[in-house]
Amino acid sequence: MNPIPWRTQLWLIALGYAVFFVVAAFLLFVDHLWELNNPVDASGGMHAFGDTALYFFLACLFMIPTVFLIWATAKFETFYTAYSKFLLGFSLSAPICLSVFYIGENYVAQSLGFICLFRLLGSPFILAGMGISRLVARFDRAKRFASYALLIEGLTLGVAVALVIHAAVPVRR
Repeated sequence: MNPIPWRTQLWLIALGYAVFFVVAAFLLFVDHLWELNNPVDASGGMHAFGDTALYFFLACLFMIPTVFLIWATAKFETFYTAYSKFLLGFSLSAPICLSVFYIGENYVAQSLGFICLFRLLGSPFILAGMGISRLVARFDRAKRFASYALLIEGLTLGVAVALVIHAAVPVRR
């Protein structure tokens, strides 16, 4: 059995991104039209949950071609090592965002707080991508950088969950 050529793999991955982009645009457009036709219903919490579920579904859709892209690029040591360094640098934004978000709105601009909130909400998907990157890494340096990135992202997500649980549990005196 002959392997699929490199260019064909890239074209198939690009086609996957294009298809999922069209599906996402269609779903978001239909949701927007529904909101315009039903403004009262669209302002409720149930619709907000539906929007959140849609966003998570779209993030999962975009993870599919991303997994294939990571898998296809894992063969090239220079590129994959640079990608792993990027992952390490990007993972450092998670503890920064957590600390900025934890400081509160008294010291930080509201727009920066929202950016940090969205970065933290995307952390499980980023963690999954980093885990896949670590699994398919073939070279020692790339494995090491991906492991560090995975560790930083995982610890930050764990601390964020612990902070949420700590804030939700009432203090007894």
